[in-house]
This record gives sequence, structure tokens and C-alpha cells, in this order.
Amino acid sequence: MDRMLYISMNAAQQTMLSQASNSNNLANVNTTGFRADFEQFRSQPVFGEGLPSRVYSMSERPQTDYQQGSIQSTGRDLDISIQGEGFIAVQGKDGREGYTRAGDLQITASGQLVTGTGLAVMGEGGPIAIPPSEKIEIGTDGTITVRTIGSAASELTVLDRIKLVKPELSNVFKDSDGLMRLQDGSNAPLDSTIKVASGTLESSNVNAVGALVNMIELQRKYEMQVKMMKSADDNSAASARLLQFS
Repeated sequence: MDRMLYISMNAAQQTMLSQASNSNNLANVNTTGFRADFEQFRSQPVFGEGLPSRVYSMSERPQTDYQQGSIQSTGRDLDISIQGEGFIAVQGKDGREGYTRAGDLQITASGQLVTGTGLAVMGEGGPIAIPPSEKIEIGTDGTITVRTIGSAASELTVLDRIKLVKPELSNVFKDSDGLMRLQDGSNAPLDSTIKVASGTLESSNVNAVGALVNMIELQRKYEMQVKMMKSADDNSAASARLLQFS
């Protein structure tokens, strides 16, 4: 009975973890540039004293879905989307460099260029700062051109260039803060071949219908495992009653 009980209990626990990952994908269906996480189950022997006579299931995230989301036109000068592969380099809240596809850029009161979640956008020499300007343009190669307040209409100044990177996806992983980083902990170099489109944003690549269907399937699996635990408990109680009368 113990095998039936603990195996079904383990399966229910791992199904809950998979459901949490799927729910996170679904919650970010409208998050700009979000990349969905894959989830899979695999068998895992339990090692201890003696031979591994138990094999339980384990939920894990094998990879992230890097398929491009749909491009939406916004007409806003500070909105950019990457054309094809690549990422925008930002400074994470822990100070480390990370990479994102979210191009909903904003300027803080102190003049710092940040993403919609408040992460500083990296340039060729570090975080980008924008002086008080009447006009800001972002070129296809990420070059930022500004016309400062009081300047002539034709007087444009190249301020900096957004750091755009294109690391090998096999060397990239999604960190706990949602940013992409290199496996070896290094920083990716600037890639001049990456192009961006101003006035557009890339949506999340989460398939809402697929995520909803997966949520229902996982819920049914969880209910099945709970029924198995109840059956194991009932069988154990019936066996105890038989021993009492023997």
C-alpha cells in the first residue's frame, strides 16, 4: 500500500508544480516580450540504503520557448521591437546584466532610460541617461538621437546606442527574475546585425488557448492522483479489518 500511496502523492505534488508553471505562463499572456516556459515530467529513481526500488516522477523546466510573439503597432517613439532573434540588454535589480524582449521603454524623472518594469537599459558604456529633450528617436540599429530643449529643429545629437545582443540560444537560460542570462555568467557582446522597429511592441508568445487546455488536463491528472491516494487509504483500512478478524 505504501508504494501506491507515496507514488500517487508524489505525482500529485509534481502536477501542482507543473500547474504553477502553466499558470505563470497564462498570467503573462499580455506581458510585453514574455517568453513561455516549457514543462515536462520524467521518472526519477529514489536512491537510499539498498537498491533504488522506487521510481517517482519529477516535474522540470527543460527549456524556454523563444518563438517570436506577434508585433503590435503603437506609434509611440519609445516603443521598440526586435526584428528576428536577439535581446535588449538591461541591468537587473541585482546589478547583473540580463536580456529581455520587452521594448516598452520609458524615461524616469531623473532621465534614466528604463523598461516598463523599471530596469535600466544598457548602452555601449553602461545604463543610458537621457537629457531633457523635445524629441527622441531610436534608429533601426538602436542608436538614440535627441533634440535637447532649446536646440534648433534641425539640430539632432547622437546620444548613445542601445546594447542589442544575439547569444546562442543553447547558451541562454531564463533566470528567476525573468531575465535571460548566459549559462557561464558572462555578458554577451553587442551585435550590430540586430535591427529594431520603433513604434511597435512584441507581445507575449504564450498560446492562451493551449495554456487553458493544459490547465484543465493538469487539474484532471491531479484529481486522479487524489483518488488513487483515497483508494490506497481505503485498501489499507480494509486490510486492517481483515487482520482483526483473522
